[in-house]
Amino acid sequence: MRRKEQLSLDRSPAAHQHAEELEQIGLILDANPRMAELVEQDLVRGVENPGTGARGLSGDQVLRILLIKQMNGFSYEELAFHLADSVTYRAFCRFGALEQTPARSTLSENLKKVRSETLEAVEQRLVGWAVERKIEKGRKVRIDATVTESNIHAPTDSLLLLDGVRVLVRLLRRAGEHFDVGHFSDHRKRAKRRALAIRHTGSAKKRRGAYRDLLKVAKKTVSYAELGAERLESVSGEVASCLAAELRQVVELVRMVIDQTERRVLDGESVPASEKVVSLFEPHTDIIVKDRRETLYGHKVYLTAGASGLILDCVVVDGNPADSTMTVPLLERQKRILGVVPRQAAFDGGFASKDNLRDAKTLGIADVAFSKKRGLEVSEMTKSSWVYRRLRNFRAGIEGLISCLKRAFGLDRCTWRGAESFKSYVHASVLAANFLTLARHLLA
Repeated sequence: MRRKEQLSLDRSPAAHQHAEELEQIGLILDANPRMAELVEQDLVRGVENPGTGARGLSGDQVLRILLIKQMNGFSYEELAFHLADSVTYRAFCRFGALEQTPARSTLSENLKKVRSETLEAVEQRLVGWAVERKIEKGRKVRIDATVTESNIHAPTDSLLLLDGVRVLVRLLRRAGEHFDVGHFSDHRKRAKRRALAIRHTGSAKKRRGAYRDLLKVAKKTVSYAELGAERLESVSGEVASCLAAELRQVVELVRMVIDQTERRVLDGESVPASEKVVSLFEPHTDIIVKDRRETLYGHKVYLTAGASGLILDCVVVDGNPADSTMTVPLLERQKRILGVVPRQAAFDGGFASKDNLRDAKTLGIADVAFSKKRGLEVSEMTKSSWVYRRLRNFRAGIEGLISCLKRAFGLDRCTWRGAESFKSYVHASVLAANFLTLARHLLA
């Protein structure tokens, strides 16, 4: 049997399409150093002496690592492993053959520092680069909306109350290890039994009884937490102050959940979506009802795509605005981003209205096509029926782009915590998709 005793230290690049795509992405990044500079500014934000101490990750490395993560849907644990294991990924992210790659916690800390505004600025620079090289002309756009969900469970009142009891008891126990927070009882098991009873009982009377007891438990736990917060606030020190603030924040949310549960379950009131809390962990989450068919919990995202398949613009909005209110603002954003107004624009039917058509024409758009006419004549929207059909078919292509973003780049569900991180996650997904699309254009 023959065996190689000495393995070579050299490794030729992988002969694979993905390696070729990463090479093209690297060339784009090298041609646009300002992108890495923008990320670098976020990394050193708030650091008094960024030039001292251990050498951390550069802006260029963090941007490349972020692209790898979003392209593959890696968790931080998986990302750390592949950076350590893959020669191709190490080379792309500028790590030497014998250099130690970052741990999971280091990767998480650095990626979360990159703000959504920074990623949006990088997106716009990338789009501008594609326009300069005539890969994208920006003369024909298609616009649609989708929903990216928050990483939460179904927000039933019983589960929200159970979450409130669990979180408050956990915070009190943690604070009680170092400070006097007063006496409190752990009602988590009782709250869990009541939540299970609510979920599985078929009797409305028994369900209301279980809700009453669960509300009683939640109110008791809130009173314990308020007493604990008062005692922590009387103690000097940053740790006690942070724990007190965290308790106050959760108490406020749990009180809102108690209020909406009493109004909905006990009083039979229909609570407006704007007044509901859907998560204690992601309170920024909006309730999005899609055409009365399904209810989603997250944020609405408006995407503008060009003929090249690039996402030219991405806007994450709060609440659930009607699509018709976003038609003109999205077109005006295209003028700011590209410097020119698109010659043709295609929309879903929800964006249609006579006022929007008039305002779009005023902006200088020659042909505007809504997939559903909503009382508008084809002759009002476009110069011919043939142009209208072409634009309507062109618009349908954005459905495929959205599907690809959700399946391949994680846009279906945000796994990062917090409102700001939600926006960063969405822009990171769009940015990764755009880089890959551009790389494939260059390889074609």
